[in-house]
Amino acid sequence: MERRELNDLLAFATVARERSFTRAAATLGMSPSALSHAMRGLEERLGVRLLARTTRSVAPTDAGERLLQSLDPALAEIEHGLLALGEWRQALTGSVRLTTFSYAAQAVLEPKLPGFLLAHPEVQVEVAIDNGLTDLVAEGFDAGIRFGEHVDKDMIAVRVGPDLRTIVVGTPGYFTRHPPPQTPADLERHACIGYRLKSTGGLLPWEFEHEGRDLNMRVRGPLIADEAPMALAATRAGVGLGYVMEHEVADELADGRLVQVLDAYCPRFAGFHLYHPSRRQTPPALRALIDWLKVDA
Repeated sequence: MERRELNDLLAFATVARERSFTRAAATLGMSPSALSHAMRGLEERLGVRLLARTTRSVAPTDAGERLLQSLDPALAEIEHGLLALGEWRQALTGSVRLTTFSYAAQAVLEPKLPGFLLAHPEVQVEVAIDNGLTDLVAEGFDAGIRFGEHVDKDMIAVRVGPDLRTIVVGTPGYFTRHPPPQTPADLERHACIGYRLKSTGGLLPWEFEHEGRDLNMRVRGPLIADEAPMALAATRAGVGLGYVMEHEVADELADGRLVQVLDAYCPRFAGFHLYHPSRRQTPPALRALIDWLKVDA
């Protein structure tokens, strides 16, 4: 079998599984137009139509499904053989492309990633900071790190941080001027430090829970920031109430510099998870990084 034929069969299997030229092209590292051209060439050489194309989707024909069933075991054996070669190497090699957002990068990667790179000098990790929700497959990433509640159900997710809690705090001086709120609805009468989401441009709602019901409040106040440190600085100065991560202000709560309110309305939520698409074999470099970052449930 010619090398081009093998490459085209691998490309066909990828398109058939992804049901998308765009996603398959990102996985294969080629352009969608080049991939489409290769598939037409393969169909012409075999004399049979393998893919049914529409303006919105692509799917294997009956002949394509039959070919895919034959290809899958053979490609799996090849992939397994290549991965097994790692057992003969003394050093782990490979690359990992990660997408995450700034807060997760600071909380998860900055403390642990340098140690991983020192332990595995032949592994290259690329980290892309994006405060939006990136499509891993379409953008060619191996994995991402997000809050657990934002991970799609069809992804494999591994916990890389503890559960978190967002709370409402203010300074003692602020509460000498304003009575503490007793319910989230009372926030309408308070100066609240707002946070604008860079990904959408909208204001972050303050999320609460009471008796199993979610309560989202749109707050107002003298400052709207799109960086957490600025919002927290204003809260610490007594400008208004802040909506902050509990662990970030633990010392200030303990010594009385900040006071927490609405405690009963602030539940814990799933913390940071590393997630990646389901595969038969996770690449060794990614598996090693997952093992390095993961924490017990």
